[in-house]
Amino acid sequence: SIPLLQAARRRNSLDLLGLPEAELEEQFVRGDGPGGQATNKTNNCVVLKHIPSGIVVKCHQTRSVEKNRKIAREILQEKVDLFYKGEDSDVFKEKKASEKKKQEKKRRAKENLERKRLFKEMQQLENK
Repeated sequence: SIPLLQAARRRNSLDLLGLPEAELEEQFVRGDGPGGQATNKTNNCVVLKHIPSGIVVKCHQTRSVEKNRKIAREILQEKVDLFYKGEDSDVFKEKKASEKKKQEKKRRAKENLERKRLFKEMQQLENK
């Protein structure tokens, strides 16, 4: 189920499982990465754990604790939904649909390149 959890963080998911606050454990820690003193001195990174499933999310996307709390809950909600619903989850279905769309786009691009190559070859033969 670990690959399923990587499909999380899709914004258009509608039918997600709810997260009661009683099932969440929240911590504020110092973030890591670039940012220098602003990152090293403030505890604005949110670590959110869903106790029943054991899923942990760490969010340090902004400097605001409130925004990070909101984003962490969204991510955790999608991951918990994937954990319990698996392939029936809307998040998983959206991920599959986007992968299929991406593959189709690659296939069309490849076909167009092949057509252009053949066209250039034909022009070169006509010019000789």
